[in-house]
Amino acid sequence: MASQGIGARLRRKEDDRFLNGRGQYIADLRFPRMRDVAFVRSPVAHARLTGIKIPDQVRAQVFIASDLTGVTAIRAVSPLPGFQISEQPPLATGKLRHVGELIAMCLADTRAEAEDIAAQVTVEYEELPAVVDMLKAQEPGAALVHDHFKRNVFLETGFDGPIEAAARNAPVKVTRELRTARQVMSPIECRGFIALWDSRLEQLILHGATQFPHVVRTGLSQVLQLPELQIRVISSDVGGGFGYKAIVAGEEICLSWLAMRCGYPVRWLEDRREQLTANANCREHHYAITAYADENGKLLAFDARAAVDSGAYSAYPFTSAIEPSQVSAILPGPYEIPAYRCKTAAVVTNKCPQLPYRGVARPNVCYAMELMIDAIARQIGKEPHEVRLANLVRADQMPFNNITDKHFDSGDYPQLLRTAVEEIGLAKVRARQMRGESDGRLIGLGMSVFSEQTAHGTTADGKRRALYEQVFARITPDGRLDVRAGIQSIGQGLETTLAQIASECIGIDTGKIQVKLGDTELSPYSSGAWGSRGIVWAGGATARACKELASRVAAIGAAMLQTDVKSVQVRDGGVFGPHGSVTLADIARAFYLAPSDLPGDIDPHGLEVTGGYAPSRLTGVHTGSAHATVVAVDTETGGVEILDYVVVEDAGVLINPMIVDGQIHGGTAQGIGAALFEEMPFDAQGQPLASTLADYLLPGSAEMPDVRVFHMETPSPYTEFGQKGVGEGGAIGPGAAVANAVNDALQSLGVEICEIPITPRRILTAIAKAKRAA
Repeated sequence: MASQGIGARLRRKEDDRFLNGRGQYIADLRFPRMRDVAFVRSPVAHARLTGIKIPDQVRAQVFIASDLTGVTAIRAVSPLPGFQISEQPPLATGKLRHVGELIAMCLADTRAEAEDIAAQVTVEYEELPAVVDMLKAQEPGAALVHDHFKRNVFLETGFDGPIEAAARNAPVKVTRELRTARQVMSPIECRGFIALWDSRLEQLILHGATQFPHVVRTGLSQVLQLPELQIRVISSDVGGGFGYKAIVAGEEICLSWLAMRCGYPVRWLEDRREQLTANANCREHHYAITAYADENGKLLAFDARAAVDSGAYSAYPFTSAIEPSQVSAILPGPYEIPAYRCKTAAVVTNKCPQLPYRGVARPNVCYAMELMIDAIARQIGKEPHEVRLANLVRADQMPFNNITDKHFDSGDYPQLLRTAVEEIGLAKVRARQMRGESDGRLIGLGMSVFSEQTAHGTTADGKRRALYEQVFARITPDGRLDVRAGIQSIGQGLETTLAQIASECIGIDTGKIQVKLGDTELSPYSSGAWGSRGIVWAGGATARACKELASRVAAIGAAMLQTDVKSVQVRDGGVFGPHGSVTLADIARAFYLAPSDLPGDIDPHGLEVTGGYAPSRLTGVHTGSAHATVVAVDTETGGVEILDYVVVEDAGVLINPMIVDGQIHGGTAQGIGAALFEEMPFDAQGQPLASTLADYLLPGSAEMPDVRVFHMETPSPYTEFGQKGVGEGGAIGPGAAVANAVNDALQSLGVEICEIPITPRRILTAIAKAKRAA
């Protein structure tokens, strides 16, 4: 049998159904007597809710907060000291805190009819000053989003190192103010749920597009005050997640409550306007940074103050503390920084809650750090990659603990960078810049180097988040392999890669392996798909289960071959001994259907195993990456074209290189979107100004360059096969690399742009400002 295990570029098993129209997403599900729900949402960002008027003829089809008996508020509480707790009612009571907040649920036979009912509901309110700017929100006298808060800050956190001595003596000082715009997570499939009550089992069944069915079940149990035994969450195919489907929110709570009382299935499918304006915000950061270095660019100290616009509520389960705590902890990245200080605030504003998007603060801190490195290089007259090489941790220092005690397990970051510089053709790009372009455009080169901390198993306060990831594996009576994992696939190809790991461990053809995911009734508990953890945690658990299963198969096979178990091998779909072999189908048939043919001392646990796994270090394994890009900037129109893009990635041992490439390509597209296109602006009243995809620009195939991906494979010493996570890395580097390339192109004009996305308007404004200053 040709190798289908670790390292094979196996085509994705799940793609057969996706490419042939057999994928089953939430909108594809149909149930008898199913009805649809639409929501009345807040039209304003901040107001006292004084009344809800519902016409008598539709009152039985409209539900407000006072109807939701037995339902508690959503509480997402961080264990970090000083965290201020928000309580988010599934339907608004007392106060409206962002545009799009749920006020009432309307039920009808179709979504259109439910929306007609929603249009008849009148919301009465007394508007309050909207808190929109995260810097002004922290000022004394700012209106409070939550009246019981002392100030509009969920949490202040940071790292307080002694920087004063280094700062006083540093010959180079660079200060910048940097911003990353608010974005909207935009999977192809929006959120959606179908809830129904099984009266025979007395069980709530929730079908939903979610990244972590088990966590949704736990959250619903808390809010609905219903035992988890009475809740089943099923997530079939998920059309993209990116963190947006890693929450428990008001829509599914209301839907579940309604299904428990109405006696028929009810459905809510989010439309694109709801997704853009009410639910999926992320990544709005502000940084004020001063870096201190010597004449060669060697960092001496780093001082930062950051703010994260967390919106109106702390989102369940990751809380509004996740981004600010990440910022201060991971800003130094793979650089050696002797003295470091960073203070970060999670700011409360009248915007919908900020959610953890692919990369979770890493794209922002990478942008901030890498722009500072380029600024130092310009000030001292060196190539930016030379300044990076002067500061990156070396391979001979691994494992390495950086200034914030982040533990780097393995990797060669200087070599990643050198490879990127070589592949992008630095010398040729500089020569091209000197020649100039016939069309007058300016050429720029930019790069970024970063670490993606993957597969970590700890909370923000350092406590263990997950004991183990578990996977169930069973040989069926006909000799096939049934694998069930609690983690869910959101596009990362787990049905294929887990099958490859199973094949590696038990020697069965992947065509005879079925991987089942996303059903709380059928799989062990899992904390879900987040943090690029799937291939490490679920992959490790699959290996442990299948290795144990292989040992049991070997014992039965040896008994059938009448030989010692130490003399047999499990491979190629069977057990092979010195003088013969038996197939897995023969072994399964004997165990299940002809046990009299076997001795009585066969393992009583049989051919079913639940295996558990956690990496030997819970602080994560670090995937390293270097991005480099060449852009052309049109100074007349402000347009930016990406001419070349190189990614050099080290994700340890690659289980399936083709799937890894796909993850990197997809993430890079999202990162380019953040760099050049995606922005959710708000006006002074807190109204979101990009309510359609005509206003909120996403990169398409015409905007994507031909991304060239190169791999290094430095095994992690802490994982089952040396693998590392890779789901988020592609999205982390582009913002910094593209921004540095644009600034490199515009350097001759005296222009430096310190905000993304770098839109044509921002480029033209910066050029005009530089001309006036000159």
